[in-house]
Amino acid sequence: MPSLRPSNVITRHRDGLIYAYVPASGALGTLEPAAVFHPRRNDEALESAVRPDLERVVYTTLNSVVCVTHAGELVWASEFEPHSDRPHGHRPGCVLSLDGRRVWVYRPDAMAGRGGGDQWVVHDADNGAVLARRELETVGHGAIHYVHPVDGSLYLNVGEGQDGSAVFRAALGAAGEPEFTTYPWSDRCLIDLAPDGRQFMTVDHGQEDVAFHRHPSGEALFTLPVEAFGHDDADDMWVEWTGGYLTSDLAIVTLGGMDEDDEEYFRHHLVDVHTGTLRGEFTAETPHPYELVPLGDGSWLSGAADEHPVRHVRRSST
Repeated sequence: MPSLRPSNVITRHRDGLIYAYVPASGALGTLEPAAVFHPRRNDEALESAVRPDLERVVYTTLNSVVCVTHAGELVWASEFEPHSDRPHGHRPGCVLSLDGRRVWVYRPDAMAGRGGGDQWVVHDADNGAVLARRELETVGHGAIHYVHPVDGSLYLNVGEGQDGSAVFRAALGAAGEPEFTTYPWSDRCLIDLAPDGRQFMTVDHGQEDVAFHRHPSGEALFTLPVEAFGHDDADDMWVEWTGGYLTSDLAIVTLGGMDEDDEEYFRHHLVDVHTGTLRGEFTAETPHPYELVPLGDGSWLSGAADEHPVRHVRRSST
């Protein structure tokens, strides 16, 4: 699911349509779509991003990135050549820049069988022209974009399955060209950026710990292993690749485990992101941890990817 920051527009896909939601500051409960978009005929939209003015949507398919209006009128499209005949194992993704002028597209070309490695491509949001292209030395199945809410830089987490994950960052230089950084990890998954932009959160690819890092250097501020959360059965638990910043001061960290009946269970914890202090358990009001989307303002969304999201707010402090 796309990051909620900075535009606060999220999307869900259902029945061949793309629904856009804008969680207003006072709105709780089930959200109503603020706009609905029709992809091109025969297009299966995989990931999408909607302009803050809600007039256009950009989405990826297995073989293209496409921009359309509400009615499905084509604004522009860029095809991934050659088209892949592999139906599974690769999922292109996209996001809009902080100013809405650029579309960043992750292309898992290696898994798609196009030859070479993956690509990170920047398009002009108005006409689709390619503004920049970065060859990535990854063989990813998919990736998640994160837009920095203050400086507008882009983070990209590429998932390579059993081979781990890679984290990249792009920021516009003085000449307006993107400057790319590759973080020196192959074993950390980026989970979220802090709403004040000062840090970010990662989880070990082997799910043994969670760490909080300074932006943009990546310096680890502190790391919490599974044992730090005080569960008696910590040896049989793991950190889930989900959660994120509830506020600029508190993050949600989710642990998973198996009970005596081999049923999976989850525990959500609040962590003070400045000190690493545990602030108690957290009730997420969602049956599955990957349906939990923190908004950074003390509220969060629940609901499956093909349902209307439900917005909750934390009523009391811990």
